[in-house]
Amino acid sequence: MHEREKNRMKNTDESSLMKYTHASQTGKESKGQEKTSLSHRMYLRLITLISTFGGLLYGYDTGVVNGALPFMSRADQLNLTPFTQGLVTSSLLLGAAFGAVFGGRLSDRRGRRKTILSVAAVFLFATIGCSVAPNVEIMVLCRIVLGLAVGATSVIVPAFLAEMAPAERRGRLVTQNELMIVTGQLLAYTFNAVLANTFGDMGHIWRYMLVIATLPAVVLWLGMLIVPESPRWLASKGKAAEALRVLQKIRAEQRAKAEFNEIETAIQEEGKIKKATARDLKLPHVRRLVLIGIGIAMVQQLTGVNSIMYYGTQILKDAGFSTEAALVGNIANGVISVLATFVGIALLDKVGRRPMLFAGMAGTTVALLLIGIFSIVLKDSAALPFIILGLTVLFLAFQQGAVSPVTWLMQSEIFPLHLRGLAMGITVFCLFMMNFLVGLLFPILFDAFGLSNTFFIFVALGLISLLFIKKFVPETKGRTLEEIEHSFRESEKRYLAKQK
Repeated sequence: MHEREKNRMKNTDESSLMKYTHASQTGKESKGQEKTSLSHRMYLRLITLISTFGGLLYGYDTGVVNGALPFMSRADQLNLTPFTQGLVTSSLLLGAAFGAVFGGRLSDRRGRRKTILSVAAVFLFATIGCSVAPNVEIMVLCRIVLGLAVGATSVIVPAFLAEMAPAERRGRLVTQNELMIVTGQLLAYTFNAVLANTFGDMGHIWRYMLVIATLPAVVLWLGMLIVPESPRWLASKGKAAEALRVLQKIRAEQRAKAEFNEIETAIQEEGKIKKATARDLKLPHVRRLVLIGIGIAMVQQLTGVNSIMYYGTQILKDAGFSTEAALVGNIANGVISVLATFVGIALLDKVGRRPMLFAGMAGTTVALLLIGIFSIVLKDSAALPFIILGLTVLFLAFQQGAVSPVTWLMQSEIFPLHLRGLAMGITVFCLFMMNFLVGLLFPILFDAFGLSNTFFIFVALGLISLLFIKKFVPETKGRTLEEIEHSFRESEKRYLAKQK
């Protein structure tokens, strides 16, 4: 930026926003600022906790079907076949794919906060619909509507947290949503096991498993009433003073002003593009970013993670466990997912995104290869169920400790501000469509080809994913969102200069 522009922005900031500025000169005032800094962190943590209840709902609603399916499938309940099992499971993911697209666009237009409030209401009413569904058709319809909320949340919450977080803490804060997703899955597995082992003779116990999700939906709606809007979204809509006020609630005074200036600068650089549309994808650096985002999203699903998260009970039953024992075994999968996510959060801002994603993908591929081999070599062995359980735990340690946190974090980091909702909607649409295909086809492939051959397919896809990560995925660790965007713009300029 030219020096004259810098001075103009500085003067504008000083004149129009002077009333929001506070000086700190003395030692006494410095101590006061330390206390204020603590209050900033606590407020930011509260915002993070409330908004990530969307992730908790995502995790619970995708995980609960794991234990509910065996009871839904009974002849006196929904009488599911392998195909309708896949349909009930994957219908949520089909809805999520479209929810990601429309949720991202809606959040760009109405704001992150208002959109999350609307999504919380959809969670509540769709969950009730699933819980009372009298047949497969109504269940599938309600699961699609529920999926709209899941998809919207998966786009909006990471973007909202990325826009709230300081650069050095962004990895930790954004991946809190991933932690809440796996916590929701753990809660689903735990409630499934408790209810099944206590009231397993009640065929309709699956209805109670599903309806529990109404509680976090209410918490999310009430909590978002006290959460502020994203300062970056406010600034992009010309609400400068309001944006600065929000920043001053979650940052130290001088840092809030500096970050506000950086946001304003980024918005001015994007001034030629007033509104995000599909035409923006014609820009080389934007097209490249969207393709990278789609690739990262596909990589997360090509591990085959949701074959385990959705059908873990059937996998463990096939290995030799009873239904009740398989449901208890799934709790181990949930526990390791939560613990691994804690580890992933701790490592993200130390190790870096790219090496974590590569290591996680390599680990999941090896774990699936071993599951396939042992399923053949130790067939009918009494040890096989415990070996399969141990390997699924190993798989989830790599998946939830590395692949998933990096996926959701990078989706929230790599896109320009004015395109963030649209671009994340596109990439997460692709993620959920792949998720939908895995959820729909896994029980069919499992029934036709067996566990080993099905997992060998995922092993081959994992090897392809490793090549993609090595060649195309960038590193974003320790850089502000504006710095990341600027680096891609400069990369585009250098590329175009070479072409000339």
